[in-house]
Parts: sequence; C-alpha cells; structure tokens
Amino acid sequence: MSNSATERRKKLKFSEIETRDRFSDLSDCVILHILLFLNANDAVRTCVLSSRWKNLWKLLPELTLHSTGFQTCKIFTNFVSSTLSLRDPSIPLQALDFNLAKATGLLEPCILNMIVNYAISHNIRRLGLCFYSDFAKIPDTIFSCQTLTHLKLAIFPRRGHKTRFPESSNLPALTILQLENLKFCAGDNGRAAEPFSTLNKLKSLLISNCTVYGTGTLCISSATLVNLTLHNQFSNFYTIELRTPSLCTFAFTGTPYQELSGSDVSSLEHVEIYAEVIRYQREPPLILFNWLREFPNIKSLTVSATTLRILYLIPNLLKINFPSLGNLESLRVKMEPFSDEFRMTLCHVMLRKAKSKKESANLRRTFREGLEPSSLIPDGIMDFLLQNSPMAKVDFIDCSRKPRRPTHL
Repeated sequence: MSNSATERRKKLKFSEIETRDRFSDLSDCVILHILLFLNANDAVRTCVLSSRWKNLWKLLPELTLHSTGFQTCKIFTNFVSSTLSLRDPSIPLQALDFNLAKATGLLEPCILNMIVNYAISHNIRRLGLCFYSDFAKIPDTIFSCQTLTHLKLAIFPRRGHKTRFPESSNLPALTILQLENLKFCAGDNGRAAEPFSTLNKLKSLLISNCTVYGTGTLCISSATLVNLTLHNQFSNFYTIELRTPSLCTFAFTGTPYQELSGSDVSSLEHVEIYAEVIRYQREPPLILFNWLREFPNIKSLTVSATTLRILYLIPNLLKINFPSLGNLESLRVKMEPFSDEFRMTLCHVMLRKAKSKKESANLRRTFREGLEPSSLIPDGIMDFLLQNSPMAKVDFIDCSRKPRRPTHL
C-alpha cells in the first residue's frame, strides 16, 4: 500500500474518533433527541458504538418503524418485534410510525395486533399505520384508546376490499385524524355515515381515496373541526354533508367527484383547490363549480391553472349567474404546467367541437407540438371569479416544476 493511501486511512480513522468524541461530550437527552430523527433500524445500530450507547436507543419515546432497507417482510417484522420487546418498558411511547411498503410484503394480523397492543399499553399519543395486507380489519382497541391525539391509517388489502372505519369511536383526546383507502358505511337505520360526531376534540381531518357504502352520503359532523383536507384519485362518487360551524380551511387535491350538500361552513375563510381530470366527464367541472357556490363567504382562494381550465370546460360558463365570492380578499393562482393526461383531456374536448377533419388534424398537431392551449389561464375566467369582489388582491405564482400530485400519508 502506498504511503499516501496509508495517510488517508489514518486521517479518516482520526476523523471518526474525533466525531465520536464530540458526541460523547453530549448529554443523553441531547443524543436521544438526535436519534429521534432516525429510522428505528439506524437508531438501534448505534448500540455498537460504545458501552454508553448500548442501551440508549431503548429509551426513545418515539419510534419510526419503516421497512426501507429490509429485503423481506419476515425480516422486518422480526426486527419490529425485537425492538418493542427490548425497549425499556418504563418509558411511555409517545409516537409510533409503522410503514410496511408493498414491495416488502404483506402484514400478518398477529403482527398488527402485537404493535397496536404494545402502543396502547404504553399510552401512545401519536400512531401511524400504513401497510398492505390480506385482511381488512383494524383492531377495535385503537378506537377506544384514551391517550391518542393523532391517528393515521392507510390500509391497502390485496384483495381490494377496503377496510371499514367504525360508525363511532371513543377517542376523547384525538385532535388530528388522517385516513387513506378506507370505507365509511351507513348505520342500520339507513341514515348517512356519520363517523366523526363522537370525536369531541377533532381539529384536523384528512380523507384520501376513501369510499362510502350504503346511502352514498358521508356526514362530517364536528363542532370543533378547523381544517379539512380531501384527496381523490379515483371515481368515488358520493355526497359530503358538512356540519362544521368552526371550519376555517378546506383543501382539495385530485379529481372532484364528491358533491357538497347542506353545508354548514359559515366560518370557512380559506380554500385551496388543485383539481385534475384525466378522462373528461361532465361531473367534475360542474361539481367544481358547485363547490365555489357553496363557499360564498371565503376570504382567500388558491387554485391551480388546471383548476381554472377544468372550470372553463363548462359550456357557456362566463354567461352563468355567479353570486358567490363576494367577500374575497385574495385570489392566488399557481401557474403549474398541465400534466400530459390533462392535455389529452383538453384535446379530446376540443376535437369533439371540431367542425371538419382539417380542423381536427390541426388540433392534434398543435397539441402534439405543445402549442395548445396557448395560455394557462382561459380568457375571461379571472373576471368571472372576481365579478363580486373586484378589489381582491390577485397573485400569480410561478411553479416551475412537475404538476401537483395527490399527497400520500
């Protein structure tokens, strides 16, 4: 080995020793705070650094159990089981985030029950569960946990049967709820599904790609709810009835297939809509327009350029009577490039209106070359939205990035 290579190895070794010594000067509480930013697998590995580090990870009040880096589901779940059994049982578990990727494998019911039982027995406050499985059942004990303040559920059964969210639950401390790929079912009395009415401290609710069975109506009834976020990528048609007198912010991403009906949104001030349409149907543009009519008193509206284009698909939109948005103070438009799927939608719509084969051929060519549509903002759409609030501040935000996609939990 050359002298230069030997010197480099010595310098690297000395650098590792210096780094380790600097960490040794830190208190245990500071080191534990640093370990909280690591996946549990990396945090556990620090036990080999020295005798001082051997048991530090066992004192962590929060665990991030993600399957990243594990080759099989069995290896990962064995690690999860060992981590929970070796952890110091006297330390309350404030947060547990469990995520089993589809590529790693399917979760067994016994492992899920073990994780949930451990979390609840250690006074869990924030619990996240994201996994693929062969079953569609959530342990009932989750929905009677007295300490939970934040619950995130994203469950993907392999056989396609969505997991049912209970009709009611006893979660007196819950303030944040995030649900993905679940189903809501109407009660035996045939009334609308109303699963959130018993959550007396709920402040923030996210519903992503969920469905409604039975009456086709989901009633979001909450006197305390402040923030509501909806994500939708699929053709899930149902009605949302809002009984939310404290609601301040509403945000939506995806294709608008859900009608808003009987809405109690008197306190709603801020609305964000990032709509998308892959296959054009009549419903999404009309539903989007009806949403804006349901929000008459909002003060700020943020939309994407694609959202405005979808609205513009409504025939003779600019001639429709539009009494809403009279209190609008701010209108922000995010100038995002159209997705390829939406450009295809626009092309199909315009081709249906073409009067000759020559006009159709020219349309296909201009779309293929990226020359159509000529502008992100349709002519007249801004004046249409601002007709009842001409003094509202308007901002165009340049978003030089890929089109916005629905956010997963």
